[in-house]
Amino acid sequence: MNWYKYASPTAFYPLAGKLIPWFAIPAALLFVAGLYIGFFIAPTDFQQGEAYRIMFIHVPAAWMGMFLYVLMAFYAGIGWAFNARLASMMASSISITGALFTFLSLATGSLWGKPTWGTWWVWDARLTSTLILLFLYVGFISLQAAIDEPRRADRAGAVLAIVGVINVPIIYFSVQWWNTLHQGATIRILGKPTIAPTMLAAMLTLLAACWLYSIAISLARVRCIIMEREQRSNWINQGSSSLEYKL
Repeated sequence: MNWYKYASPTAFYPLAGKLIPWFAIPAALLFVAGLYIGFFIAPTDFQQGEAYRIMFIHVPAAWMGMFLYVLMAFYAGIGWAFNARLASMMASSISITGALFTFLSLATGSLWGKPTWGTWWVWDARLTSTLILLFLYVGFISLQAAIDEPRRADRAGAVLAIVGVINVPIIYFSVQWWNTLHQGATIRILGKPTIAPTMLAAMLTLLAACWLYSIAISLARVRCIIMEREQRSNWINQGSSSLEYKL
């Protein structure tokens, strides 16, 4: 199969439509399974009590906020360097989902911080750098919306996205570089997790659900962007005419 042909918005549009259910349905099932394990099977934490269960939403959301920013910057850079329209469209599509996950991580972090730290917000290194990540997402989205010409908007957004990548390792290593209230990592790539197996299972299940959801919603959103940007193309007009005829 020649996958290079799907670099064209014209060829990718129908493929994206076919792929969406394959990611959306497993995402919904994994969300249900992960929430059930996290809120009904995982044991109560001996220090934080039931409040720690916010972790099952907060941690996957925080990870997705960082991962999606790197992915957004990657696509934006590919679109800028190679004038690849579809890559730039994918960056625009991913940006909204990444911003939502980052906002969710900050909101759930505040809910978790109140019973744990006794306050909704502190200017902790990780919290502050995560807030900056949200501002970068909002800046990327706003910058693209402020420029009428799509290609100029893509190039301007790519510069901001690539420069902002430096904030991602700052978020990740902030608890090691500075003395913060935020707890350290409980899951390490090279080390043994420091949480119970059922807690880990719930967290990883919800993380997988978030990944699948992000793919499905990004594909759905990129189809909308393709329709908007390619509305004057013949294939779009032919498809619309065919749909109107069937109706």
